[in-house]
Amino acid sequence: MSQVFTAHPNRHPDKILCHYINATARIQVIKIQNPHHFYFERVIFPGQRLFFEALPTDQLEVFTGGMASAILADTLLCESLQIEEKDSTADILFNSMEGVAGYSNMATFR
Repeated sequence: MSQVFTAHPNRHPDKILCHYINATARIQVIKIQNPHHFYFERVIFPGQRLFFEALPTDQLEVFTGGMASAILADTLLCESLQIEEKDSTADILFNSMEGVAGYSNMATFR
């Protein structure tokens, strides 16, 4: 599982660090569009984690689909994906894996 970090291109004082994981068995496309002229789009493979910067009011759109189609599966407020500074990297990675198929025994590694 790869981890990707994407910085918000604008120097906005309210930007936050967010974390998303594709906990499905399908490839997803995630997008953020906001009025601050920021467009973000990434392909996320099953089990892949993504760290990114966004504004708390930005919405992350999650698309899941097949070969020639994409369906909007979820819309998440970036504020709900925010990582608190007090969280350790190990806690973030461990907690993000809960519920991912094939990673139910992660507690044994903690």
